[in-house]
Amino acid sequence: MHRVKLKVLGISYSQTQSGAYALILIEENGDRRVPIIIGGFEAQSIVIKLENLEPPRPLTHDLFKSFADEFNITLIEVMIYKLEEGVFYSRLLCNNGDKELSIDSRTSDAVALALRFSCPIYITEEILEKAGITITSSGDETNPENENETLYEGGNSGFESYSDEELFKMIDESVKTEDYERAASIRDEIEKRKKKKKK
Repeated sequence: MHRVKLKVLGISYSQTQSGAYALILIEENGDRRVPIIIGGFEAQSIVIKLENLEPPRPLTHDLFKSFADEFNITLIEVMIYKLEEGVFYSRLLCNNGDKELSIDSRTSDAVALALRFSCPIYITEEILEKAGITITSSGDETNPENENETLYEGGNSGFESYSDEELFKMIDESVKTEDYERAASIRDEIEKRKKKKKK
């Protein structure tokens, strides 16, 4: 079975399912992307880690990581091994120092954990062929998922008119109230300004 390594590209609003998000994975050495519809909680958990935000209290995936660390359990890799009726199935390959164990997982949870354990994410070539989309030279995708409006990937954040000091206060408030999507957007604006100053 040929496997392909993936990395997390970002999170998009899903236009196909209300209140849902699309997790976008991309092959590490290629341009095929895999959109996976996930829930709001899992999207929030993934974004928090992507944006290196510190929640005031540990979320479920953070708790899992702390629990695993206490018992010397390591997550070695995530494997997306099946696609059935639009649902992706994943396995967590874990090691407790004595033996390796494979645990079934929802793909959204598996990716949230992979980010926390800094472990690789793999998919079978067969699933990537079936579910992958490719960006053409014109910038259009060869799959209807291009209807998604991408979050956390540039664009106007709506925070351009605020001062740096105001942005830092706003990001603290957003984290305290657990509005992580807003905090991530503010963080993007801060990072954008830092890059401009370096030029």
